[in-house]
Amino acid sequence: MRSRSPLLLAAAIAIATTACSNQDAQDTTNTMGQAVAEASADANPFYTESPLYMQYPAFDKVKDSDYGPAFELGMKQHLAEVEAIANNPAPASFDNTFVAMERSGRTLDRVARVFFAMTSANTNDELEKIRSEMAPKLSAHNDAILLNGKLFERVKAVYDQRDTLKLDPESYRLVETYYRDFVRAGANLTAEQKETLKRLNGELASLQTQFSQNVLKEVNALAVVVDTKAELAGLSDNAIAAAAEEAKSRGMEGKYVIALQNTSGQPPLSSLTNRALRERIHKASLSRGSRGGEFDNRAVLAQVIKLRAERAQLLGYPNHAAYSLETQTAQTTDAVNKRLATLTPRAVANAKREQADLQKMVNKEGGKFEVASWDWSFYTEKVRAERYNFDGDQLKPYFEIDTVLQDGVFFAATKLFGITFKERKDLPVYHPDVRVFEVFEENGDTLALFLFDPYARPSKRGGAWMNAYVSQSDLLNAKPVVANHQNIPKPPEGEPTLLTFDEVNTMFHEFGHALHGMFSDVKYPNFSGTSVPRDFVEYPSQVNEMWATWPEVLANYAKHYQTGEPMPKALLDKVLAADKFNQGFATTEYLAASLIDQAWHQLTPDQVPDAEGVVPFETAALKKAGAKMDTVPPRYRSTYFSHIMGGYAAGYYAYIWSEVLDADTVEWFKENGGLKRENGDHFRKTLLSRGGAEDAMKVFKNFRGAEPNIEPLLERRGLN
Repeated sequence: MRSRSPLLLAAAIAIATTACSNQDAQDTTNTMGQAVAEASADANPFYTESPLYMQYPAFDKVKDSDYGPAFELGMKQHLAEVEAIANNPAPASFDNTFVAMERSGRTLDRVARVFFAMTSANTNDELEKIRSEMAPKLSAHNDAILLNGKLFERVKAVYDQRDTLKLDPESYRLVETYYRDFVRAGANLTAEQKETLKRLNGELASLQTQFSQNVLKEVNALAVVVDTKAELAGLSDNAIAAAAEEAKSRGMEGKYVIALQNTSGQPPLSSLTNRALRERIHKASLSRGSRGGEFDNRAVLAQVIKLRAERAQLLGYPNHAAYSLETQTAQTTDAVNKRLATLTPRAVANAKREQADLQKMVNKEGGKFEVASWDWSFYTEKVRAERYNFDGDQLKPYFEIDTVLQDGVFFAATKLFGITFKERKDLPVYHPDVRVFEVFEENGDTLALFLFDPYARPSKRGGAWMNAYVSQSDLLNAKPVVANHQNIPKPPEGEPTLLTFDEVNTMFHEFGHALHGMFSDVKYPNFSGTSVPRDFVEYPSQVNEMWATWPEVLANYAKHYQTGEPMPKALLDKVLAADKFNQGFATTEYLAASLIDQAWHQLTPDQVPDAEGVVPFETAALKKAGAKMDTVPPRYRSTYFSHIMGGYAAGYYAYIWSEVLDADTVEWFKENGGLKRENGDHFRKTLLSRGGAEDAMKVFKNFRGAEPNIEPLLERRGLN
C-alpha cells in the first residue's frame, strides 16, 4: 500500500531537500563533518555517502547506536546550511536559494531514509526508543526551516519575480511548490502563532509515533493461541506448521499461534471450519486498540484528531481534511464526499446481495445461524467454489513465490518496458529474507537497484509498501534504490512459499510503485519518483495489477511448483470469470474505512469526542453514510488505522480516486493492444518518468489524451 519512504512528516523537508551550493554553508558542513569523523574512532556509516554501488546503504555497517548521533549531526548540518542560505548577502536567486535548498540536508536524508525503513521493516525496542525521542526533535527541526522568516523572505522574493526569470518548467514548478509549502507550514503566521504551531507539531509527532508503536505491539500481543491441531481443521498443512513454529518462537511449544495482520479481516478465516475459533480470531482483530490496557489507542487517536483540527484552523482552514486536500487532485472535501456518497449505496447494495448468497449456503448446509462477519470469508469461498467450481487453495500450488516474481512481475516489466533483472548477492541486507536485484535498461545501462522483502515477522509492521533508499535526481546525480515489502506468512524451513491470489496481486501492485520510483527522470529531488499527490500515487501501482491476470503473463508464471505444469485453462478461465466476485464486500469495507477517515478529519476541535466516544463516533459516522453493515466491518477500525497516522490522513479515499484513473488506463492498454513495448514506452515517457515535476492531472491527460472516465471503474466493481 505504502508508496513512499515511511518518513515522519517532521522530516519531510529534510528528505525532500537534499547540500548547499552556497560556499559558506558548504565550508561549514565540511568542517563539522570532518570534526565528527576525526573524533569518532568507530566511524558512523551515515556521516559520509555510502561507498557501495549506487549509494546503496551499508546495512552491514549500521548499528542501532549509529542512528541517534547521525540524526543529531544531520540536523545540525542541515540547519547550518539553511542559515547560510537565509543569510546570504547576495540577492535571492533561484540558484542560491532553491537549488541550494535542494542540495542541503544530505546526512539527514541518508539516516532518515534507512532509519524509518527499518522501523517499518525490521524494528526493535532500541529503534522504537530512538523513534520516540527523535519524533519531536524532527518536528522542531522541520519548523526551524519552514518558519525561518529570513529564508521565507528569499523564497518569496524569487516567487514574486518567477515570471521574469526565464525558468524551465520544472524549475518554475519548484519555486511554486516551495512557496506553497512554506505558506502551508505557517510562514505567514505571527510570531505568537508560530510558537503555537511548533507546540502542536511537536505534540502530534510524539502522539503519532505512540499510535504506530501501539498498533505493532497490540497486533503481537493479541495473536491467538490455539491448544490443539484439531481446532485448526481447514488450514493447510503448511499453515498449521507455521502456526506451530510461531508458538515455538514464543516459548509455547506444543501449541499453535495465529498471528494477526493489520487489516480487520484475517486470512485464516477463509479456511477454518471451527466457527468458534473464527469468531475468536475476528473479535480479537476488531478489538485492537480499543479494549483497554497499555496499548489502547482511543485517547491517542482523539488527541491527534483534535490537534490536527486546531492546527488546520490556525492555518486558516475549517478542518484538517480541507487543509490536506488542498494539494491533492481532489482539492476539496466536497469533491471527496460526493465521490464516496455516489459509490457507497451501490457498494452496500452489492454487499447485501452477496450476504444473501452466503446465507443461502449456510441454510443449504443445515446451519442454524445468521451469517456473521467472521463467517463471510469462509462462506464466500464455499459460494465461489460452487459458482465457479474452484477455491483459493486450488490456485496456490501454481503461485510459488520466486516464479511469480521472476516469471510474472519481472516478465511483464521486461515485455512492457524492455528492462531486465539480475540478482545481486554481494550487497548487504538488513534481514536474511531480503533479496536485491540490479535493474538494467535494454541497452545494458543500470536503471536502479530493487530490494524485495516478502515475509511477515514480528519486527515488521503490517500491510505492504514501497520505499526509496535513494531517490533519482539529475541534480544530485543519483539513481534510484527502491524496495518492496509484503507480509506473506513464511512457511517452515524447506517448504515452498505458495501464494494466495491476493498476495500475487499485491506483488504486482507494489512493483507498480517500484516502477514509478525506478523510472523517475527529473532534475530535482523534490519531484522524484512517487512524490506526487496522495490521490495519484496509487494509480500507477493499481495499473500494474492488470498484468497479474493478463493471459500471456499469467501463462508464464502460473505453473505447478512440483510438476511445472501450467495452470489448467479451465481453472484459469474460472479465475478470470470470478474477477468481480465479492466486489460488494471488498468495495464496502474499503469505503467504510475511507468514510471514517473523512469523518474524523472533517471535525472542528470542539467536535472531537473523548476516548470513550471514539468507537461510538465511528459507528455513528458509518450509519450516517449508509455504510454500516455488521457483517462487513471497515477494512481498518480507527484504533489500528495506521494509514491515517501517516501520509493518508484525510487521504485514504485516494485508492478509489486513483482507481478511476487506473481503470480508464487499463481500457487504454486494451484498446491499444495490451502488453506491447510501444505502450510501455508511452506510459513511461508521459507519466511514470515525470514524478511530481508536472501537475498530476496534466500528466494523466498527456498520457491518455482525454479526461478520466469513471465508467470503467463502475464496470470493474459491478457498480454500474
